[in-house]
Amino acid sequence: MKKRRPFPTTEKRNRSSEHIDEFSTLRIVDLINAEDWLVAPAVAKQRRQIAAAIDVIVKRFRKGGRLFYVGAGTSGRLGVLDASECPPTFGVPPSLVQGIIAGGRRALVQAVEGAEDFPADGAEAIDKKRVRNTDVVVGLAACGMTPYVHGALKRARKIGAATIFITCAPEPVRQIPAETIINPVVGPEVVTGSTRMKAGTATKLVLNTITTAVMIRLGKVYGNLMVDLMATNEKLRDRSIRIVMELTGLTRPRARALLARAEGGVKTAVVMHFRRVDPAGARRILDAAGQSLRKAIEGTS
Repeated sequence: MKKRRPFPTTEKRNRSSEHIDEFSTLRIVDLINAEDWLVAPAVAKQRRQIAAAIDVIVKRFRKGGRLFYVGAGTSGRLGVLDASECPPTFGVPPSLVQGIIAGGRRALVQAVEGAEDFPADGAEAIDKKRVRNTDVVVGLAACGMTPYVHGALKRARKIGAATIFITCAPEPVRQIPAETIINPVVGPEVVTGSTRMKAGTATKLVLNTITTAVMIRLGKVYGNLMVDLMATNEKLRDRSIRIVMELTGLTRPRARALLARAEGGVKTAVVMHFRRVDPAGARRILDAAGQSLRKAIEGTS
């Protein structure tokens, strides 16, 4: 007899919302908010697993590796979103963190029915990205059972890439083909199976933590300032000036002039100021310091 797959928590009915269609608007809002309060504590319980995943990614990045998120539906979209926000925030190339979603680009804006059902498609996506043994592949699946994601993870493991899985269902954990599993259990959704809600929020919190902590460990943040940001619009250009002002004590006109000499590079500008060097000299100092602005300023490289 074929063994039945475990029924995931993410698909169970939430007893608190069984009669939600009879609630007043305010009561609906209150119930959803009350359920959302369960998310952060669930993520906090996974702090050690999240930290382990971060350390794995940092180690692989330092060896020239890349990070790939693989998911379907909401999970896939969240992976693509997190990947797309890394270049402007931390000044990394788009190739460093990439999102793979079942159904391709079209699935970002509309449902592609059945795209998640075939493990071979997930494996093929890994092959198309030419994943190497220095890379990290993170599977994203609220229910933990998405065939596309499992196929991708199995192929990644065969290649020798590090594998991580984020799911909100505890039932299928033993069947997940990953070395590190992050499992924030947020319980059944207010609308049964609508994992864009609590599970989606939990996944977003985990992804925020992972990439932010990874970039901090790699020297992309000084204090709590995003010193490697890419100033691609007026808001970010203004932020760059304010960061240079904050770190150097210069007036706004002088900070703007220094940034112009540094070709917009906040780190370069700050090193130029403290080490009294030209842009090329500042870049050499940063390279010697492993791109750590703190080490470059203090001369501890």
